[in-house]
Amino acid sequence: MGGWSVAVDQDKCLGTGICVVYAPDTFAHDEEAKAVVVGPTDPLDAVRSAVEGCPTRALRLTPRPLDPPFTDEERR
Repeated sequence: MGGWSVAVDQDKCLGTGICVVYAPDTFAHDEEAKAVVVGPTDPLDAVRSAVEGCPTRALRLTPRPLDPPFTDEERR
């Protein structure tokens, strides 16, 4: 399942809303106005802009490992 994973460090988040502006289908605010991941359904460029624009560096974007190749038994 390759792709990307995005996470929020709740301790660093100040709820500025930059992430929601850049990637509204990926981020939202919880009841404490802290960012939470609800997607990620925005284009990767939008999510990357949100991560880079976060003033407290509370967001992290990391690649997910690709699925392992099929074994010989699975190919049959």
